[in-house]
Amino acid sequence: MVGIKPLIQLIQDVPEGTVIFRSDYPQYNAEFVGNVLSRLVEDGTILRLSQGIYYRPKMSRFGVIKPTMTQLAKSIAKRDNVHILPVGETALNELGLSTQVPMSYTFLTTGSARKIQIGASTIVFKRGVQRNFVYQTTLVACLVQALKALGKDNVGNEETSQIASLIDKEPDKSALLHDLMMVPVWMRKILLPMIKK
Repeated sequence: MVGIKPLIQLIQDVPEGTVIFRSDYPQYNAEFVGNVLSRLVEDGTILRLSQGIYYRPKMSRFGVIKPTMTQLAKSIAKRDNVHILPVGETALNELGLSTQVPMSYTFLTTGSARKIQIGASTIVFKRGVQRNFVYQTTLVACLVQALKALGKDNVGNEETSQIASLIDKEPDKSALLHDLMMVPVWMRKILLPMIKK
């Protein structure tokens, strides 16, 4: 029987700002892990975000800094060994093309479709087709989804300026050019001049 102290120590040693899953400790009995996690939630060492999902809080002088929904989604994707991609309002928000904070954060995934409730917010994973994940740069993959959400006739000066700023910060320009050959023509017309500046 594995003692309780080693597992408590393992969890207490996790860096602040880390998402913890009950499944992170397969060497221990699942019920035992659940009991230890519950005890650490009670004493304030960790926070329970959802069923089987916990967080080692990061503290600032203003209090607890909670993870963003995108950070949580990425942690879940890493655990499940799948790729994810923000879509719709989530993509617009992540790229700074919208200031609206969505209540539901939606991602395409190479894994299984599901919804996870995190407090008042929801993370939605939708099964995505492979062509959404063929891009070499995360930026272009996200831009395609964001522009699709905006629509061809709604890309104004403000959006163009923000996109140009993002493209300017992307270090791998050859990968950007490669990716642009695969985006819809109307998107290419908007994006290509920004890379060639």
